Amino acid sequence: MANQPPSYYPDLGALGEDLVAQWLESCGWMLLHRRWRSRGGEIDVIAEFLRSDGEGESTLAFVEVKTRSAGNWDSGGRDAIALPKQQRICRTAQEFLAKYPQKADYTCRFDVAIVYSERITKNRTVDSVGANLAAISILGYHLTLQEYIPAAFDCL
Repeated sequence: MANQPPSYYPDLGALGEDLVAQWLESCGWMLLHRRWRSRGGEIDVIAEFLRSDGEGESTLAFVEVKTRSAGNWDSGGRDAIALPKQQRICRTAQEFLAKYPQKADYTCRFDVAIVYSERITKNRTVDSVGANLAAISILGYHLTLQEYIPAAFDCL
């Protein structure tokens, strides 16, 4: 088989972010931004949970999505959220809050979503395991949201 150009392959990172965004919406979160960029960096998903019952503050979640396949080097993406990455996300979140000061009083947290990606071949199909939070099969891949870690780290 000939080597295909990069445009031949789907953007698995974007597909993982799509899965997480859909899951957050199904849990009652409102998506504010996807791949929000500033000078400081990028945040994959920014979501808001508005408390309509008056029983607490609204919450902003700055979500880092890690989509990985089998045999990856970084524990499914968990090791890729090291201190330098956390600091970039925090700086970017601060820039977001400066741009949207009406959100500055919200409770903010930094979440991490771990998505597993597996290529589906003609000889192999994927059975979803009930322990996963969400799953989708698209463009020849099966993606599962294996873990969602609320407040995975604090902004220093």
